Amino acid sequence: MRIIAGKRRGATLTRLGASNTRPTADRARESLFNILQGGHFGTCLDGAVVIDLFAGSGALGLEALSRGAAYASFVERDAVALSVIRANIAKLRFQDSSIVIAADATNLVHWRGEKASLVFADAPYGTAGGLIAVANCARIGALASNAVVVIETGKGETLDTSLLQNGRLQPVETRRYGRACLHFLTCSA
Repeated sequence: MRIIAGKRRGATLTRLGASNTRPTADRARESLFNILQGGHFGTCLDGAVVIDLFAGSGALGLEALSRGAAYASFVERDAVALSVIRANIAKLRFQDSSIVIAADATNLVHWRGEKASLVFADAPYGTAGGLIAVANCARIGALASNAVVVIETGKGETLDTSLLQNGRLQPVETRRYGRACLHFLTCSA
């Protein structure tokens, strides 16, 4: 697993060895960022404030920082994953532009940081955790108006319309990559 583009292009990330994690494949991650940087979403990475929910190794948030995001918050509850995120942040020298939050992404009760303009949610497949966490972030005021949200699910999963409405989230497009499905949404917080 590596950083694909930007200031830290080519840097190798420490991987999570746990069997209960499933990092976004390099191909899907590269496509995700190409979509964010081209066309419909304009320049949403330049100066972005990012929340990486279910951060795992931190690859999505770190890729965003490498490509021009200003700040990233990594939310993860697994102790091993937290140490890997911290190691990857140090390895890429992003300590001044990031924070690691040890918490369950679906149960955040408040947000103290700047509102996010870009959110990644890569929850375990089949749990609906990504959408639950993003809707909760909208409820607690963690999302900026017109924030771009990317939720990764399994290929056969759909997003619950009531959670979309509660989170003031509008689907923009969906892309499939192997077993993964990337849902691009905007938030009207």
